[in-house]
Amino acid sequence: MRFLVRDRLLGFGDDYWIEDQHGNKVFLVDGKAMRLRDTFELKDTQGRVLIDIHQKMFALRDTMVIERDGEPLARIRRKRLSLLRNHYRVSLADGTELDVSGKILDREFAVEYEEELLAQISRRWLTLRETYGVDIVREDADPALLIAVAVCVIHLADKEREED
Repeated sequence: MRFLVRDRLLGFGDDYWIEDQHGNKVFLVDGKAMRLRDTFELKDTQGRVLIDIHQKMFALRDTMVIERDGEPLARIRRKRLSLLRNHYRVSLADGTELDVSGKILDREFAVEYEEELLAQISRRWLTLRETYGVDIVREDADPALLIAVAVCVIHLADKEREED
């Protein structure tokens, strides 16, 4: 499954569509303005909220939380020691951990579970700089969750770059 994500840096506000490889709109990332914490909703084409994404208010390191139907699904934060590449850890509610690593600021990174590739996020496949691809490798993977992970990691990396 391949999805195209329009980079919100070139759009208006924090709302942007995610399309499949055929150009059909599949998900809307709806950024919520005027909130104390960074908040997004991943919606389907009918406007139903599939996943809630928000920044954890009180944490030592920036942390994003993903929820589905009001229940925690995952927590994402940067690993402390990442000297050569950017590394993020995704802790799922069931105790499973995913590793996200690569050139996050360039939108070139991999999402792995126990060193098995789940998704590859890349601008290399595309000619337009404002779009990047999310290629979900495993058929049994949850596309909404992996797209939410990509949204969180890119948001955290952008925020970190702004602070430097």
